[in-house]
Amino acid sequence: MRAIELTRQAWRASSRAAGVFARDVGHGLLEVSHNTLALVGLAAVAAALFATGRPELRQQVEVLALEWLQDRHEQRALASGNVLAGLGESDAVARATAANPERLSKEQAAVVQWLARRYRVAPEPVAALVQEAWAIGERARLEPTLILAVIAIESSFNPFAQSPVGAQGLMQVMTRVHDEKYSPFGGTHAAFDPITNLRVGVQVLKDCIARAGGVAEGLRHYVGAALLESDGGYATRVLAEQAHLRAVAEGRRVPPTVPNSGSPAPEKVAALQLGGEPSTR
Repeated sequence: MRAIELTRQAWRASSRAAGVFARDVGHGLLEVSHNTLALVGLAAVAAALFATGRPELRQQVEVLALEWLQDRHEQRALASGNVLAGLGESDAVARATAANPERLSKEQAAVVQWLARRYRVAPEPVAALVQEAWAIGERARLEPTLILAVIAIESSFNPFAQSPVGAQGLMQVMTRVHDEKYSPFGGTHAAFDPITNLRVGVQVLKDCIARAGGVAEGLRHYVGAALLESDGGYATRVLAEQAHLRAVAEGRRVPPTVPNSGSPAPEKVAALQLGGEPSTR
């Protein structure tokens, strides 16, 4: 009997302990759930107030959240070996000096393909230059083939070319001499923008021709050899290249390897050393 009584007492104690534990756990869960619901409710209210009352803060949070997500995405992409992650610019193509040759006129497209083969450059950037040469040539009343011929002889269509005395870009304009002409384009660094260099170069060429009274003499002024006995064949080479371009534009077959007549043009630094007229390019 004593053993049975002890067993019953132990059972009742265990039951009370279990009940206390269950009540404590229940109260704890209820408290947590109440707190969680309160937090959710508070967050909902805050979000509503935030959305309706402080739009500028909402925008800032959205921007920060987007930046955080983008940063996480870039870090994962970099970790996987994608070095371009975060460097993409959807408007980068707008900065490219390029055009579709198929959208040009027949004569312009023929000139593009010939120049691309002759100077081993891509047709798309050449197409943009040919298109601009036709447009600015009409504005300046200069033949576009002359403009393109000057580019060919001066830089072989390298927009980053620079001479020993500082002539720069496609048309080898002396930037320090014509810095004011670059002002409307943002400064002299625009000399390395192909279209800007072409436009400034055309203005310089037009001024030289007007001052000299003719194309051949204007080219001598352009190269800085107006006061020299010879321009070293510069004008001859430009005019020969222009003749090739004219023939191509007219639909005649001209091999891309056809040579230009005349000897190589002198370096502008040599002209300066000989006491010639400083280059106005």
